Amino acid sequence: MLIAKYTAFYDSPLGWMELNASADQLHSVRFVEEKGQQVFTPFLQEVQRQLQEYFAGKRKDFDLPLYLSGTSFQQNVWQCLRELPYGETISYLNLARTMGDERATRAVAAANAKNHIALIVPCHRVIGSDGKPVGYAWEIWRKHWLLQHERQNAEKGQLELF
Repeated sequence: MLIAKYTAFYDSPLGWMELNASADQLHSVRFVEEKGQQVFTPFLQEVQRQLQEYFAGKRKDFDLPLYLSGTSFQQNVWQCLRELPYGETISYLNLARTMGDERATRAVAAANAKNHIALIVPCHRVIGSDGKPVGYAWEIWRKHWLLQHERQNAEKGQLELF
């Protein structure tokens, strides 16, 4: 397992985001209450630049090398999440179906909850079967905000393709 050596913080509209990385891979992105000590590296500056573009409504896909530590099932779920189109949602049940086993809905939800790269691996796009946003490790109000942000920008067509 690679150890993240560098930490930076990004002041997003949803609060501070802690970015942990090695020299060339992003290990985690999580929302935190306050900013801590940070080390700027060219790679972490690139992560911050892409986050800024996302929050400005100019980026829909992230182009960053990720270090995803988890079981093969979890990694398959996270890969499916990365393929979800910007501004669209999928239910946990339909995500399990996409993966080939609708009985795996709870396992998909558990893998989704263990995603340690918030926003960039877009677990916020997974919703309940009733169409409502449910469950989000970083607080449900953030999930609502992110879904609304993506829908509004997708509708306006103001996104640049990266």
